[in-house]
Amino acid sequence: MVSNLAGGRSPRHGVEPGTQLGALEAYAAQAHGYLSAGGEQLSQLAGLLRPLVLESWLRSLRSGVDPMDVLSERGLRGADLQRYRDAHPMAALMPLVDKLLVEDAARTCLIVLIADQFGRVLWVHGKPEQVAAAAEIGLRAGDDLSERRVGTNAVGLVVRTGRAAWIHGPEHFLHRMHQITGAAAPVHDPDGRLVGVLVIAGGVRVAKPEILALVKATATAAEMDLLLSAMRSGRHGGPGRDRPEPAAPAESRGLGLDVLGLGQPQLTIAGDRVPLSQRHAEILLLLAEHPEGLGADHLALLLDDTDLDNGTIRAAMSRLRSVVGPTVFGSRPYKLRVHVATDVEALRAALDSGDVDSALRLYAGPVLPRSTAPGIIDIRDELRVRLRTAVLGSREASVLRRWTAGAEGRDDAAAWAAYRSVVDRDSPLYAQIEAKIRVLDRRLGADATRMQRSGS
Repeated sequence: MVSNLAGGRSPRHGVEPGTQLGALEAYAAQAHGYLSAGGEQLSQLAGLLRPLVLESWLRSLRSGVDPMDVLSERGLRGADLQRYRDAHPMAALMPLVDKLLVEDAARTCLIVLIADQFGRVLWVHGKPEQVAAAAEIGLRAGDDLSERRVGTNAVGLVVRTGRAAWIHGPEHFLHRMHQITGAAAPVHDPDGRLVGVLVIAGGVRVAKPEILALVKATATAAEMDLLLSAMRSGRHGGPGRDRPEPAAPAESRGLGLDVLGLGQPQLTIAGDRVPLSQRHAEILLLLAEHPEGLGADHLALLLDDTDLDNGTIRAAMSRLRSVVGPTVFGSRPYKLRVHVATDVEALRAALDSGDVDSALRLYAGPVLPRSTAPGIIDIRDELRVRLRTAVLGSREASVLRRWTAGAEGRDDAAAWAAYRSVVDRDSPLYAQIEAKIRVLDRRLGADATRMQRSGS
């Protein structure tokens, strides 16, 4: 322990890896005590955690992550994982990462993780005994280490912030990760998009400043390798080559679209989030959902089942170009020229991989709930049905609890019945669920009687 612990002062903000570790451990352990108590005790966290860690803990709480979460078998495995990582841009960097990071880390009994831009682990390298030990706490190839899935950790912070980060011991939100320290750095492509995360993980030695410096240096070398490859293939401007037009920042830096939930749709342009009108969000989402492109007539039908003329469509597309840039999509048909990463796409990916827990965390609410566009209604209904089906089929109490606690599952009688079936009959929770089911049964019976009286 360090000398200032007895004085009760919180650890110095901006602390570097390798300094004041005893204080960090003690204060983080105390913070976990307040976290377990909940309620008003959560206000005590601010004086105990580094600001970056505190913000991540609060996001983890809002996402419903359970600090006592146990290891599950969810994640990409086998042939699915192999196909995914073989096609990933980080695969081309592995010889460089092996030379600069993996060989030295293995000799010192540390492990190296390579994750994708979403926080999913692609590879884990190290001595077999260290790799096996890491797997026992959830550091496995194919696992999702995003903040929304496992709470505060080095990979999740890098994905969230785009900046290098380190997390030590009990600073991790999950108790099962308290025996490990991680130092992570982002890898960006030549256009500034995050493509992966490099991590060294192990014991207290990882908290040394030189470890984080090593990971950051390797990430920089990887970015230079991506840049040189792009220049050789002519995909990126170098000396003597034309630069992208300044009028198309979105095309050169990437686009993101958030349309789930009651809030205003958000557009991410080169890392900056800006509010988007509902009509523009509808158009962008429909174009993202139809990569083959949409003619003006087809787009009009998807936006409005009444007579929406082509002139109105052209005017809407012209206004949208002024927001995203003139070269983001082409005409005849209207078609995206760049990838737009949507939260709908991320939710589908979680469902496709069978990760119902992550899908629930991503599901902030229905797709553009105020929209009456036929094409949007179809997407909204499809996602809700897929998610609900996955929830009911999961047979996991934590998943069913989260669904029934939300707006769409609160009165879902079938979900409550499924929840009851996986809870111990002798527990107080079983009685609470049983009472809720009885309330729903009475309400449904009353609704049916009213419908009969009204002749419906």
